[in-house]
Amino acid sequence: MAGEDAERTFVMLKPSCVEKGFIGEVISRFERKGLRIIQLKVVKMSREKAEELYKVHYGKPFYEGLINVIAGKTVVAMILEGRKAIGVVRRLIGATDPAEAQPGTIRGDLAINLTDNLVHASDSPESYQREYRIFFEDEELQTY
Repeated sequence: MAGEDAERTFVMLKPSCVEKGFIGEVISRFERKGLRIIQLKVVKMSREKAEELYKVHYGKPFYEGLINVIAGKTVVAMILEGRKAIGVVRRLIGATDPAEAQPGTIRGDLAINLTDNLVHASDSPESYQREYRIFFEDEELQTY
């Protein structure tokens, strides 16, 4: 990683993003901002992986809804890299509730549903470290 502010973040395009044909639109927003794709996979999300990804929400009223939205469906998992990538991605995707997301953000422009809000992204270096390992092995993460 180049630069002292460079970091990596995990992003997952949820099934609604895939089904609506927004993969290219969302990825192009990240790339236009200057973020680099380190790795990308299209995967069918198992219930086990869904539960691992969202285990921080276990026991909350919306937990089962989160799992049901993605389990058994196709998602795009990726690792992005860039200057202050975690914060940059969080601003690009917008507020968790698309009804509150600003126009110009991914959720503000393309999403409406709170539970299925198109994109999941790490919110801290710690969540990145936990989340990317659900989908990627360290040897898969190469820079170019």
